[in-house]
Amino acid sequence: MNGHHDRVPEDRTLNAPLAETLSVALLVVVLGCAVIRPFGWPEAVVAVPAAALVIVTGAISWDHVVAEASHLGPVIGFLAAVLVLARFCDDEGLFRACGAWMAHWAADRPGRLLTAVFGLASAITAVLSLDATIVLLTPVVFATAARMGARPKPHVYACTHLSNTASLLLPVSNLTNLLAFSASGLSFTRFAALMVLPWLVAIGAEYVVFRRFFARDLGAAALPTPDVDEPPAMPLFALVTVGCTLAGFVVASAFGIDPAWSAAAGALVLAARALVRRRATPLTVVRAAAPAFLAFVLALGIVVRAVVDNGLADALGRLLPDGSGLLALLGIAALAAVLANLINNLPAVLVLIPLAAGSGSGAVLAVLLGVNIGPNLTYAGSLATLLWRRIVHQHEHGVDLKEFTRLGLIAVPAALIPAVLALWLSLQVIGG
Repeated sequence: MNGHHDRVPEDRTLNAPLAETLSVALLVVVLGCAVIRPFGWPEAVVAVPAAALVIVTGAISWDHVVAEASHLGPVIGFLAAVLVLARFCDDEGLFRACGAWMAHWAADRPGRLLTAVFGLASAITAVLSLDATIVLLTPVVFATAARMGARPKPHVYACTHLSNTASLLLPVSNLTNLLAFSASGLSFTRFAALMVLPWLVAIGAEYVVFRRFFARDLGAAALPTPDVDEPPAMPLFALVTVGCTLAGFVVASAFGIDPAWSAAAGALVLAARALVRRRATPLTVVRAAAPAFLAFVLALGIVVRAVVDNGLADALGRLLPDGSGLLALLGIAALAAVLANLINNLPAVLVLIPLAAGSGSGAVLAVLLGVNIGPNLTYAGSLATLLWRRIVHQHEHGVDLKEFTRLGLIAVPAALIPAVLALWLSLQVIGG
């Protein structure tokens, strides 16, 4: 079950125990710095030198470096395009209009606001990726709750949970999905067809948990506020561009074209519009693509590949269940969820996808359920949660670690188990 992770040639610089120790230590340092971000450094400041170190010491062969870069290249290109697309959708006023719509629809009732946040965050995560929900929607939710005089905690917590859980639907919703999609052998539409039921079930389970867990906050009366004006019209150009980009994903998949090209086209249209109207500069576009974060993703992939080459693949291969029966899918998803919380979900998917691919697309999608829902248990489970925590602190809103973990202990199994059952049912009806 070792997929494409073959043994490293024996002529490397370090012997096997030293190579294993070095690669594991560097992965721990890279992830630790991503969590802590000492001196406010970007994640790439530590990850790129760590990747260089595993290369020059021979902990990973040059052939495997090239293979990993080739594998991650289209994924990173897609991520850059989606980040640009989301940024210029924000500049067009899409998220501000969404916030005004939520406030108008909720009508000073916190329970209705939570429903609106769930619906909007789920849609934005699925279509524009989880980064848009974290970076662009979370501040809007803070402002909307303040405008209504509602307690922000349930609605802000919903943003981080749904950035993970609601990213199951499309290959483009999450970086982990793109990695799984490339290994699954599925078309864009077949992937979405298999994941739509698990997506709905997981979001529904989260909603029930949130209504009960935050019953006191949601039951508190919102402070009296002036009549909420009619929300502004949705920015038509941005909506049409996003719709055409989504249609492009489907068409491109049918012709075997990488979805990164469709994402790049949508990003180019909105960026060009901003440039022509002098609302952006070329440097603004480059910054929107977050080049430092893209370098971090590539460097992290190389470090993880070194860890895999030096023994982790063998260890996990013995633990990972074979097949795509219900019990196997439950076991795969549970292992993926645990691993995501131990080493972060991006390294977890890089490690597990090649191992699961031998059991078929069902096993690959079970890994995805684990690494997307599982990170709601801890801060370190996903990069999105780490970013969310920084945004929350910027708004001077404290996050209680015990409360966050207690919510996760309830929400993760409540969403993960029925989502796996839904995946198994989808596989029986549609086929893998």
